[in-house]
Amino acid sequence: MGEAKNVLGEALQPCSTDPMTGFYRDGCCHTGAEDHGLHVVCAQMTESFLSYTRAQGNDLSTPVPAYNFPGLKPGDRWCLCATRWREALNDGVAPPVVLAATHLAALEILEIIDLRAHALDP
Repeated sequence: MGEAKNVLGEALQPCSTDPMTGFYRDGCCHTGAEDHGLHVVCAQMTESFLSYTRAQGNDLSTPVPAYNFPGLKPGDRWCLCATRWREALNDGVAPPVVLAATHLAALEILEIIDLRAHALDP
C-alpha cells in the first residue's frame, strides 16, 4: 500500500489524537475502500462550522458514547468528508485546514487553491 501522502505530496501527518479522529480512528485522515464519505480533510472546528454541519443533519457537537465519540468543540481537529468541506466552502463557513494532515485523496473533490486559502499551516 505504501505511505499515505498529503495534499502537498509529503508524508501524511497526524490530524488529532485528542479527540481521536480519522475514519479508522487512528489519528490520521487515512482513507480506504470502506470510507465512502472520503473523510480526508483535517479541519480545525469553528463555532460557525459546527452550527452549519448540525443544520445539515450531521451534529458533530453532541457526544455519542455508543460510538466512543466525545463531541467536538471549536479548536478541535477532525477528519471531515471532502464533500461536506466543499459545501461549507460554498456557503462561506469552511473551517481552517491542516494541509500536512489532509490526505491527497481530497484533491479528487477539492481544489488545492481553496485548501491553501484556508490553511492553518504555511
